[in-house]
Formats: sequence, structure tokens, C-alpha cells
Amino acid sequence: MNGEQEATHANEKAEEEKPEKVDIKRLISVIPPATELFGKRQGGPKEKRIRLLYDESVGEEEAKISPTLAKELGIKDFVEVSVAGKKRFRLKVRIDENASPNYVYVNPELMKRNGVANNSICTVRAA
Repeated sequence: MNGEQEATHANEKAEEEKPEKVDIKRLISVIPPATELFGKRQGGPKEKRIRLLYDESVGEEEAKISPTLAKELGIKDFVEVSVAGKKRFRLKVRIDENASPNYVYVNPELMKRNGVANNSICTVRAA
């Protein structure tokens, strides 16, 4: 019987030493969602990567874009066109119904002077 009492005593001692289980769900509920930490995006994208095309009908300090692109990026008066992150242009916007939403049309002379090729990929944003 002495052996049984020791075994029972050992089991009771092991149960007493076990740490309490922590409720993981309760701990996770304290962590805020990522949108709260990094802010919520409102109104869609701020910039878009599209192709830049030469167009003789566009003035020297102008860019022609579609109404769809203008609405999507919130462009009203001026647009910033950035090519390869090195060349930046702030151009007056001319919205044209016939323009494709995947292109920004610019003056070829201005672009050639600055070393920008036709059909280059550029980033467009409201300025």
C-alpha cells in the first residue's frame, strides 16, 4: 500500500505544478487589425503604371488622358508623370474621350529632349 500512496501523492503533486492553460483567443483579441495600424485606403489607388505614347497634337507642357483614368486617380488640373523614377514631369491635363485609359499621351519633342522613348512605362499620379 505504501507504493500506491506514493504514486497517488506523485500524481497530485504533478497536477499542482501544471501551469494554467492560457486562452490564445483572448490574447489575440488584444492585437488590432492591420488596417487600424497602417491606415485604411480610401478612394482607390493614388498612382498607376501605364504606357507613355508620343502624340503630335499634345502641347509642350500638356498630357492627354482618358476620363476613366482621371476619375480613377483623382486627376483634375495637373498630372505628374514619372519615368523610371528618374525623370519627372508636371504637366497640365487635357482630358479626351477618345484616349485609352492604359496610356498617357505626351508631346514627343519634350520627351525626346529629356531622353524618354515612345511607349515607355511610366507612373502617373495627380499633382
